[in-house]
Amino acid sequence: MKLQKKILYTFAVAACTGLIYAAGSQASSEAESQTADSYGPTVIVSKKPVKMMFSHKYHAISLGLDCNTCHPDIFEKKKGWAESQEDYNMEGLDEGKYCGTCHNGDDAFATNDEASCTQCHGEMNPPKTIIFDKPVKAVVFDHQMHVDMDLGCSSCHNKVFKMQLGAAEEHPEKFVMQALYEGKYCGACHNGDDAFASDTKCTTCHIGVIGFERLMSGGKGEKKEHGGGH
Repeated sequence: MKLQKKILYTFAVAACTGLIYAAGSQASSEAESQTADSYGPTVIVSKKPVKMMFSHKYHAISLGLDCNTCHPDIFEKKKGWAESQEDYNMEGLDEGKYCGTCHNGDDAFATNDEASCTQCHGEMNPPKTIIFDKPVKAVVFDHQMHVDMDLGCSSCHNKVFKMQLGAAEEHPEKFVMQALYEGKYCGACHNGDDAFASDTKCTTCHIGVIGFERLMSGGKGEKKEHGGGH
């Protein structure tokens, strides 16, 4: 009889301990959730100038950064504020603005560290070919070939081309051959030294109207996708 009582007592204690632990875990989980919510959205996704993701929860909770670490000196505490700023791009970040205030290579990984691009931008799958029909129809850019030459994103973006949909074509009066001869756009590399001069091998890039129609009807190429600022 005594043995039975001891067994029942042991089970009772174990059950109570389990309930207390479960309640504690639930309370802890709820407290963590409430704490995370108090800092605002756990993840912030921007689509301009390019798609990127910022883990608010990781910076505020895991790293223990206070609100005033970023707000309001680096970022205004207002949804969409950063996206409305003209210099909210990789060039601005590389100059130490916005995320670049901390992501400088010392306090956190640098914004121009190509190995870390996917940390914020996710898996990037730029098109193999980019086709432009302004200011002339049409010019083809072999994006994949340049990637295969071990040129990183920062080789062209954002000092030569903005990594923004159709950015160069927004100013067709500037995106002209004369600009290339002056070392702008493609002319930054296609100068006769680093790559063939922009005033040679015209048909390498210029495929004309017929070439454009043939290429588009064949379903090849992607017109002004990721990196369409070329």
